[in-house]
Amino acid sequence: MPEPVSVAADVLTAWGVPGIGEVRPGDDLAALLGDALAADAAARPATAPADGDVLVVTSKVVSKAEGRVVQAEDREAAITAETVRVVATREHPGGVTRIVENRLGLVMAAAGVDASNTDDGTVLLLPVDPDATARALRAALSARFGVRVGVVVTDTAGRPWRQGQTDIAIGAAGVRVLDDLRGSTDTHGRPLQVSMAAVADEIAAAAELVKGKATGRPLAVVRGMAHVVTAEDGPGARVLVRTGPDDMFAEGTAEAYARGWKDAAGVGSADR
Repeated sequence: MPEPVSVAADVLTAWGVPGIGEVRPGDDLAALLGDALAADAAARPATAPADGDVLVVTSKVVSKAEGRVVQAEDREAAITAETVRVVATREHPGGVTRIVENRLGLVMAAAGVDASNTDDGTVLLLPVDPDATARALRAALSARFGVRVGVVVTDTAGRPWRQGQTDIAIGAAGVRVLDDLRGSTDTHGRPLQVSMAAVADEIAAAAELVKGKATGRPLAVVRGMAHVVTAEDGPGARVLVRTGPDDMFAEGTAEAYARGWKDAAGVGSADR
């Protein structure tokens, strides 16, 4: 088990980076982001990339650069193609909402297929491999600015038991995404048995406060978390996904009831 690090920052600063504009399939995303960072630093020298910064990138611009764009009329087929397991479905006046596990292991509405912040008549699929994208961006931007940075690729997701959505990390490089505090002690000396801090998700959520959904700022810088920025790429955000026996909510309540009734119907009356 890795030694835990302090996840508390004395001072945390985050800002959105302007000037990126619309991203198109085939664009060199690292160059676009680097140019925006350089222009921002020229206008505001204090924002120049520094050792230990975390660069937080919205997955939509990654998807656009990768050409992960499909026609809106193909949305349902795209959701099906991205789905590896159906968790729950719910009918509503506008149609059917599907909560599914997608090929990245993420459990999301509509497999993460999204119609916001894209051209009319199109929808976006999630990136092919967000961790690989984060590694490539980290290498390119670290080399360009000569500093050690981490990269987090984010997407918006809902949470069980909570209203609203927040940004989470779906890709990461050079960031300690999970800080396992088990085995250490709290301020009263009691052993921590289950505490694990989802550091990359916390960084993603903080960055969303300065990126916003309609501001045209898909890139943010989070400063003050240098203690979780690593020398190596690390395992990526995939390790944050809970699957298999650890997933206590592998299906919706209606689906669980239906399965229970179906299973019971196949059991003899004496066994019941």
